[in-house]
Amino acid sequence: MATVFTQIINGDIPGRFIWKDEKAVAFLTIEPMGEGHTLVVPREEIDHWIDLPADLNAHLFDVAQKIGQAQSHLFTATKIGLMIAGLEVPHTHLHVYPVNGLADFGPEAVDRNVDGATLDAHAEKLRAALREAGWEEFVPES
Repeated sequence: MATVFTQIINGDIPGRFIWKDEKAVAFLTIEPMGEGHTLVVPREEIDHWIDLPADLNAHLFDVAQKIGQAQSHLFTATKIGLMIAGLEVPHTHLHVYPVNGLADFGPEAVDRNVDGATLDAHAEKLRAALREAGWEEFVPES
């Protein structure tokens, strides 16, 4: 059975995409740990990030860096965090989001009640920032 991320990539489950290319996608999580919390996901189902081919690994980190740069211009935070936990879904994914301290990496930072309008606004801001940075060919309309 396809992972929930593959179902999102295939359009079987809705997602707030901010990046799409031939190797990877990026979309906002529905349980963010910070404003604009984005998941960078390979299209190919690979459970553990240590099993990624080197070129795909590099590509995911490149996409994450571009998204992190956009987040740093849009949201107020000390740093842009990057986390690979891999425990929730058996499909590699990089969490990219603004952080102010180590507590922002713990489960207590998860917002399980964020409203859809807030997520939509964050997604649109990120898409606009990525287009402005010159990545429009990879930024979907919505």
